[in-house]
Amino acid sequence: MKSELIISDKWKDFQLIDSGNGVKLEKWNKYLLLRPDPQAVWAKSDDKQWSKADAVYTRSSNGGGQWKFYNMYIPASWNVTYNNMVLKVCPTGFKHTGLFPEQAANWDWIADIIKEKKAANVINLFGYTGAATVSAALAGANVCHVDASKGSVSWCKENMQLSKVPDGKVRLIIEDCMKYIQREERRNKKYDGIIMDPPSFGRGASGEVWKLEKDLWDLLIACKKILSDNPKFILINLYTSGLSPLSIYNISMDSFGCLLNEKSSLLCGEIGLPFRKNKRVMPCGTYCRIIF
Repeated sequence: MKSELIISDKWKDFQLIDSGNGVKLEKWNKYLLLRPDPQAVWAKSDDKQWSKADAVYTRSSNGGGQWKFYNMYIPASWNVTYNNMVLKVCPTGFKHTGLFPEQAANWDWIADIIKEKKAANVINLFGYTGAATVSAALAGANVCHVDASKGSVSWCKENMQLSKVPDGKVRLIIEDCMKYIQREERRNKKYDGIIMDPPSFGRGASGEVWKLEKDLWDLLIACKKILSDNPKFILINLYTSGLSPLSIYNISMDSFGCLLNEKSSLLCGEIGLPFRKNKRVMPCGTYCRIIF
């Protein structure tokens, strides 16, 4: 198995300042946010910076959590820029900001592969707020963005408008991803590229329960059926810490290996963010990139 650590190190509007003791300190444009991260099992190194946080997310003993804002001038939301994309950031009640900055390396890869392979039709499953969708559309693809959350799809529409995605380049679908794929198969709808970011656990628009370890296999087999006769790429992102790159490699080979040839490549590994002051990298999940 070919494995590689991919680092998103081209940001100008985002920095990972420090992390440790189960939390991380990040700079989003000009605002410092402090929030939990279970991967940060080491000791933090820069106490002075931590006290300057504009907002801090703390977990509740009853589950969930909340933000406490120390800067009275911090807006409810603001924008960050990455290359030709403008994306909205907003501290949410689930500690997230609407953006996973480590995915910037994949946004670059998506844009490059679409341009190189001339991928015309792309589907983004579990598309969340749509940074990957925006990247694909700006690179020239027609994109179908699918997510069960109405709020996430509305946020994606905002990011499309901020980034000036041309009209007609993106279809926004509020639907359970598995049900939508199966419907696309019945309609004989095919895609040159597939992007997916399945959660560890989730519920569909009609209450469908998704569990990654149980449902990933069926999802990949369903995706195989909507690939075009001349597919270009597949990108799989996973945040479930219990699944290693080797696990993703094995299930991806079982699902798509029969489509590979001597010109194809299948690369799995971890994706991470660099710390501002040293060469340490924050682990942020695993990925699989397939080029046909």
